[in-house]
Amino acid sequence: MNLKQLSELLGLSQTTVSRALNGYPEVNEATRERVLQAVKETGYRPNKAAQRLATGKAGSIGLVMPTAPDHYSDVHFGEFLTGLGEEAVRHDFHFVIMPADPNDEVGALRRLAVSGNVDALFVAYMRGHDPRLPMLKSLSMPFLVHGRSFGSEPDYPYLDIDNEAAFYDAARLLLQLGHTRFALLNGPGHLDFAIRRKNGLVAALSERGLSLPEDCMSHTSMTDELGQSAMERFLQMPEPPTAILCSSTVLALGAIRAANQAGLKLGEDISLIAHDDVLPHLKPENFSVPLTTTRSSLRAAGVRIAQRLIGTVKQDGPFPEQELWKTELIVRASTGPAPRQAQNVGGV
Repeated sequence: MNLKQLSELLGLSQTTVSRALNGYPEVNEATRERVLQAVKETGYRPNKAAQRLATGKAGSIGLVMPTAPDHYSDVHFGEFLTGLGEEAVRHDFHFVIMPADPNDEVGALRRLAVSGNVDALFVAYMRGHDPRLPMLKSLSMPFLVHGRSFGSEPDYPYLDIDNEAAFYDAARLLLQLGHTRFALLNGPGHLDFAIRRKNGLVAALSERGLSLPEDCMSHTSMTDELGQSAMERFLQMPEPPTAILCSSTVLALGAIRAANQAGLKLGEDISLIAHDDVLPHLKPENFSVPLTTTRSSLRAAGVRIAQRLIGTVKQDGPFPEQELWKTELIVRASTGPAPRQAQNVGGV
C-alpha cells in the first residue's frame, strides 16, 4: 500500500496523512490516532525517500564500523547494536553503517555526515584524546558518544559507565580478602574504558602501598584465546598473582581455562573478578565456578543511546547531555581469601 491508497482509504488528503505520520502539531490527536491505527491494520510503510523530501529528515542513525584484514570482530559491539536496533525499530529508524579503515574514521564520519543519509551520528570505542571529537563538535549534526575520551575536555554528549569506580571497588574487595599480588587482563590500552579500569585498580592498590608492575598487565583485544595466553604468562612468574581482574567475561573464559590447566582452583588458589556486559551466551553464573563480576548491560546502553539520538532528532527532549552509570558488584564463588602462603606479602 502506498500513501495515495492509504489516503483514499481514510478519506483524507495525502498531506494530512503525511503530517500525521510525521508528528506535525497542526494535526489533531483524533486524526493522528486514526491514521496510526490504519497503518497498523494495513501494514503501510512510508517511502523513506519521499519522507526525506517532505520532512528534511532521513530517519536514520549513522555509524562508522572500522574494519581491516587484521581487525578483530567484537561480540561486545554486536550486543550493543542489538539494543540500539531494538529501540530504532520502535521508531521506524534505520541504521546507515559505513565500513572504514581504522585509520580513516574521522574522514568516514565526515563523509557520512554530509551525505544527507543520516540525521545523527553515534561513535564508540573511544580513545584517550580521541581525534574524532573535534570534528564531531564542528558539525551541525547531533551526535552521541558511547564512552568518554580520557584527557579530552568533557564538553560533549555521552553515555558511559563508571569504569574507574567499577575496578576500584573490585580491587578493594580482593584487598579485603587479603590479596596483595594482582594482575590485570584488560582491553586495548589506548581505549578509554581500559585506561579508566587500570586507573581504578591502581588507585585501590596505592591506598595500601601496593603497585601494579607492567608485567602484571595485559592489554589486548578481548578474546578468550588472548585471555588464556596472558594468564599462562602470569602463572609462570616466580611469584604469580593470586587476584585477577578481567575487563570481560570473554577474557575470563580463557584465563580460567589456563588456571584449570595449571591445576588451580578458582576461588581458593586464585581469585578472579570480571566485568560482565550481560552477554546472553556467556552468563557468569553459569561458569563451573560462578564468577564475581562488575555488571552493566551493553544492550541497555544501546537502547538508551538510541532513545536519546532519536528523541533529539524528533525533538522529543529534553535529554541529559551526559550520563554516567554505576556498575553493580555481584559477589559469587570465584573470589575467596588469599592463599595462606600469599598473605602478608608486602609487594605485588
